[in-house]
Amino acid sequence: QLQLVESGGGLVQPGGSLRLSCAAGSGFSLKHYAIAWFRRAPGKEYEALLCISAGGGTTNYVGSMKGRVTVSRDNAVNTVYLQMDSLKVEDSAVYICAAGPYCGLAVTRDRYSYWGRGTQVNVSP
Repeated sequence: QLQLVESGGGLVQPGGSLRLSCAAGSGFSLKHYAIAWFRRAPGKEYEALLCISAGGGTTNYVGSMKGRVTVSRDNAVNTVYLQMDSLKVEDSAVYICAAGPYCGLAVTRDRYSYWGRGTQVNVSP
């Protein structure tokens, strides 16, 4: 079963940037999977942020971070990146990547079968 591992979270000041990574576990490959990023803040529901197709040619940005996030992938190293800029306090959440068969117009949890455990992002003065 595909394993996903997120990293790159941490504490950042408002207005700052972070780059998160979503990597395949040892022995697994991401190159055949679309990857989506979600986030979940305490007491809130999952929020979809975006998806990127297996080859990287298609992206779909949804949610409240549109315009402040950029997704990319390097299949040679089995990693998808989420660049987050102009971070706000309300962006504090656990950021989670998930893998599925394709990146469509709707980025919903049910379309993604494999999930990482997430990386915590805290935005605070």
